Amino acid sequence: MEHLKKIVALTGSGVSAESGITTFRDSGGLWEQYDVMEVASIDGWRKNPQLVQRFYNDRRQQLGEVEPNDAHRILAELEKDFDVTVVTQNVDNLHERAGSTKIIHLHGELTKARSSTDPNLIVDIGYRAIEWGEKAPDGSLLRPHIVWFGEAVPMIETAANIVSEADILLIIGTSLNVYPAAGLVGYASRKAPIYLIDPNDVAYPGCNITVIREKATTGMEKLKKMLINSSFLIVNS
Repeated sequence: MEHLKKIVALTGSGVSAESGITTFRDSGGLWEQYDVMEVASIDGWRKNPQLVQRFYNDRRQQLGEVEPNDAHRILAELEKDFDVTVVTQNVDNLHERAGSTKIIHLHGELTKARSSTDPNLIVDIGYRAIEWGEKAPDGSLLRPHIVWFGEAVPMIETAANIVSEADILLIIGTSLNVYPAAGLVGYASRKAPIYLIDPNDVAYPGCNITVIREKATTGMEKLKKMLINSSFLIVNS
């Protein structure tokens, strides 16, 4: 029986940076303007929830003003020839808007909010601000649907299982510095070729890896040609 080969793409902030999404780690990025523990940790939320709420309201407004770039679009186009799952550390919805259909958000989603007491009570809010004091349906304070430092990553086991089944693994625009997400690479089959796209040096100790040292858009253009021209579009089982 033949089926499409499975691609799993691990994506990080480098994919969305070219759309104009401000990143934390780049020069001039958000790390220089904010203490990460003040705006991206559960302790920060408990200490100053109004600051955290304003921070993510600003991120959400920015998201509504940008568009997917060619890296997002090419990844979506690969679904014509491959079974593609995107596992992203990004909290934006640019993969969805580009047309990708199977996406796992490890760190939450900007366009959603949730109860402060029940992590499973999630509501869609689009690009609007969460007003200070706004309540979730259960009466608790409505908070961004973001996985902060100090909180469990609920989708990590699902993502690990998906990575373990990949015929091809892509790593796009991520420094592989944030755990547990960075540890997902270790679940890949030794038989699976790995393609890493990043303009910067990324420390990766494994083998069977092809490095494309480009920004996400140009790197994905090159990768698409490599994959489509290859002989492993179909796998027999």
